[in-house]
Amino acid sequence: MRAAYLHGFLGTPAVWDGIARETDRRVLLPGHGGAPVATTWAANLHAVARAVAGTEVVVGYSLGARVALGLVAEGYHSCAVLISVNPGIDDAERPARRASDAAWARRFRDEPLADVLDAWEAQPVFAGRPFRARRAERLALDPEQLARNLEVMGLAEMPDYRLSVDGRSHVIAGARDAKFVAIARTLHAPITIIADAGHDPTLDQPGELARVLRSLGA
Repeated sequence: MRAAYLHGFLGTPAVWDGIARETDRRVLLPGHGGAPVATTWAANLHAVARAVAGTEVVVGYSLGARVALGLVAEGYHSCAVLISVNPGIDDAERPARRASDAAWARRFRDEPLADVLDAWEAQPVFAGRPFRARRAERLALDPEQLARNLEVMGLAEMPDYRLSVDGRSHVIAGARDAKFVAIARTLHAPITIIADAGHDPTLDQPGELARVLRSLGA
């Protein structure tokens, strides 16, 4: 089964080294070195849909998982594996999330990228992650496009897909990522919890993540 792999925010296709197979397709998300960010969530989703066309399953992490879920929910793709996914929020939560994403977008535009990366990686959800191995790739990204990605593809702009998570998707979370394990357990889809992993199993447990994905046919 040929899979398409979607990285997270600040990621590149290299995050899938040792996880994806050589025959799989690794897709650059808008604003991350490929196409620039389009003006709406829907337009960006359509662009990614073109990039994954012809694959049998789409695998995404974090931002990539939200996009993968959107592809299934909107009928672009038949099945997905969602790693550390937030499937959507209530409308009442959107203003606060939009304000938070806007604040980060301003920082990406106004401050040295290295300083913003330090602050981003210091967030509790990423505690203890060895991001230094990916610093050179992150420093090569365009801060303006990263800001645009937050503004257009952030959680506040994504439709609420919670009711679209079903047997077409398989959800994966790291055992140490209590927030996303809790989210996963509210969804009506099969779940795999990866031991000794936090929010980013691609960093914490790439070998085990690869094993799980092979067992799922991805």
